[in-house]
Amino acid sequence: MPSGKIMKALSGFYYVLTDEGETYQCRGRGVFRKQKITPLVGDEVEFEAETKQEGYVLDVLPRKNELIRPPIANIDQAIIVTSAARPDFSTALLDRFLVLVESKHIEPVIFITKMDMLSADGLARMEAFKEDYQRFGYPVEMFSSKEETNLDRVKLHMKDKISVIAGQSGVGKSSMLNAIDPRLELETKEISESLGRGRHTTRHVELIPIGGGLVADTPGFSSLEFTELEAEELPSCFPEFREREDSCKFRGCMHHKEPKCAVKQAVDAGEIPEYRYTHYLQFLEEIKSRKPRY
Repeated sequence: MPSGKIMKALSGFYYVLTDEGETYQCRGRGVFRKQKITPLVGDEVEFEAETKQEGYVLDVLPRKNELIRPPIANIDQAIIVTSAARPDFSTALLDRFLVLVESKHIEPVIFITKMDMLSADGLARMEAFKEDYQRFGYPVEMFSSKEETNLDRVKLHMKDKISVIAGQSGVGKSSMLNAIDPRLELETKEISESLGRGRHTTRHVELIPIGGGLVADTPGFSSLEFTELEAEELPSCFPEFREREDSCKFRGCMHHKEPKCAVKQAVDAGEIPEYRYTHYLQFLEEIKSRKPRY
């Protein structure tokens, strides 16, 4: 039985690429609906096909990870794209993306775009944030797609990896990919001045060969909810908390009201930035106040 990887999902069709480099247009089996199985881009699948236009996905092989928004599986890393300006850089939004990615056990990489729009003061502020996130253990690249600065460093992160591009609308995801590989000609639109954010330009999920790896260009979105994350899992989504958890007095410390908490001590000592801890408490309250699911 032939097998391959789903490279694109569009209008109920799955485009499966085999090891031989052939692409087959397939539909999902009807039984998938009953079993509540949805094939995702990135899935390794087995299929049958009479022609390249008439195939059926028969089985979805076990996944190492998956995301719901965007719907994609078997990712090596998530490239979180955030802009230095228009829209303004937000640690709160970046931390939301990081927590979501960490909760799925996917390696995050941070790309900061539109560096050409910053003043000298803004550049210094951005460098300070870069140092913070690198200290937490995250790779960080800052660049300008418009001026094509530091793009070679960006490409190195993509080589031999399957990457998902995630980020708020309007931060320059498509512009970045176009700058790396102009043949893509991905659609981009100017920022809507009245809304302060971009219009959605990407309409489906597709794996694109780029930079020596595969990159998923996915729909941009501007809000994230922790619908699948439990409160007890949140501390492990902050790497600087993880490395200190064994030093807390209580096992399973939530780093909130417990005494002799190593994380709170690190915040007081300036080893963990106040904004990271503030975001943690906000996310914790958000999860705890979430309506129960039945």
